[in-house]
Amino acid sequence: MLTDVSGIAVGHWTDAVAKTGATVVILPPSTVASGEVRGGAPATREFALLDPLNTVAEIDAVVLSGGSAFGLGAADGVMAHLEKQGRGFETRSGAVPIVVGLSLFDLGVGDSTVRPGPGEGRQAAASAVDGPFEIGQVGAGTGATVGKWWGPDRVQPGGLVTATMRTDALVVSALVAVNAVGAIDDGTTVSDPGPPVRATTDLAEDAGDRTNTTIGIVATNARLDKTGCHLLARAAHDGLARAIVPAHTSGDGDAFVAAATGHLDADPLHVRLLGQHAVTRAVRTLAATPRSA
Repeated sequence: MLTDVSGIAVGHWTDAVAKTGATVVILPPSTVASGEVRGGAPATREFALLDPLNTVAEIDAVVLSGGSAFGLGAADGVMAHLEKQGRGFETRSGAVPIVVGLSLFDLGVGDSTVRPGPGEGRQAAASAVDGPFEIGQVGAGTGATVGKWWGPDRVQPGGLVTATMRTDALVVSALVAVNAVGAIDDGTTVSDPGPPVRATTDLAEDAGDRTNTTIGIVATNARLDKTGCHLLARAAHDGLARAIVPAHTSGDGDAFVAAATGHLDADPLHVRLLGQHAVTRAVRTLAATPRSA
């Protein structure tokens, strides 16, 4: 689990009736992070800050949420929660918590008027634990679905998945909310899935109507700078492309944050390899789970 990386805590807010939710990842102090978006329809907050060229290197939390762009409001509640704890980037006027948000589109599967907001984000942050946490159709994965490339009759539940790779003391772990246009590739899927089945002439519009976007975080206890974290986020996307066919479509907003807690020195190439495998392993657990439409 993502909490295998020491100091990380994860909490959820879930509405099983409206089929939406939010997952909050609280990072330990001095965690360095970067990220990358590869999908064509992202919904993010503070993502530009993660660019290695930009000033702030450390972040306090990552919020994965449903609700499309509406769900980005959950980060406000997480900021308030962290402010009370004195967390954040120090300024002359006080600490400003750095909270990165990523949202997926789940408005078409439940009640589209219910979305994670500041109160729900605060609840998820307050519930965060540094040990085992619930996965599946919970938190940001509550309304997630996959397989929309083949039309509505082939849609299956997605969800929140996690996996960890270890080599001696080095730990690299992924947490992914899988809500893709494509389907899960267990390693045997043909490389050409054929043309998409859609009701309109525009894939992005059609896929958007049926919900999509895979978002996640890869974390490690290795010591990396922002450039190293950016390259780790790219490796996470490589792992995603091995586990979803097709990935990174114009109707997906696929995005990853990569975070390094800096507890030990490690070869960055090795960290990226483990990150890629962690994402692939996590996403492929959905292929091994019995599912119904």
